[in-house]
Amino acid sequence: MAEPLLEVAGLYKTYGSVPALRDVSFTLAEGGSLGIVGESGSGKTTTARIVLGLERADTGRVTVRGRDRSPRRRGRAERLRGAREVQIVFQDPLLSLDPRISPGAVLRETLRLHFPGTDHTRRIAQLLDQVGLGEREATGLPRQLSGGQRQRVAIARALAVEPSILILDEAVAALDVCVQAQILNLLADLREQTGTAYLFITHDLGVVSQAADHLIVMRHGQIVERGRTEQVLTEPRHPYTRLLLDSVPRPGWRPESIARARRDLPGPAG
Repeated sequence: MAEPLLEVAGLYKTYGSVPALRDVSFTLAEGGSLGIVGESGSGKTTTARIVLGLERADTGRVTVRGRDRSPRRRGRAERLRGAREVQIVFQDPLLSLDPRISPGAVLRETLRLHFPGTDHTRRIAQLLDQVGLGEREATGLPRQLSGGQRQRVAIARALAVEPSILILDEAVAALDVCVQAQILNLLADLREQTGTAYLFITHDLGVVSQAADHLIVMRHGQIVERGRTEQVLTEPRHPYTRLLLDSVPRPGWRPESIARARRDLPGPAG
């Protein structure tokens, strides 16, 4: 079998005396798409931050194409190389975009940082076209753009460095349903065009059913279920996965029965 693009092995992380991750392990294939689902506090965002390099695990290892990302990167060149391996798109792009700088200027600065000594005009136009933005959006300011347009800018900026892996941390959670669908379709097209692998961090089972080929379910910092997305969502084996599915409102849905089922769930293992 081909070596996985991303391998996460045996991650443990505590904050003080509170365990955040317990033996978290998974792989992501070249060009693949993996969803990580769980409620707030399940450990999914901590996992993403460790993969990205914003935090370090107490123990465990993260490798991309066999190269260990766990040691702290030293030196500008090493940090830039790590950033070109893995990029992230956050839930609220307005917080990660400079309100004084236009999208075109943001892309130019990103490209200049990672690929100096080159005229980036053509590449900027290509990136804007890839995410469905035109000259008007490119020269405006973030506050003049819609939420969906700002998220497209954030995606273009992440793709500008040609990452192997793109982490999407609740990247459509703040958007309305119609815009969510547009962004998810855009991401599917971009994955086909670029071959970038996706790591979707979400609490939304509807999003993950459309966006991820494979799925892991986390609870209390542990992976409780994994498999192909369709199989996990249609034939869940763990009671927590069944609870997440039952928690999606539908005709006849009764929140009190969900609360009872939650109380009956087993606590974290070991």
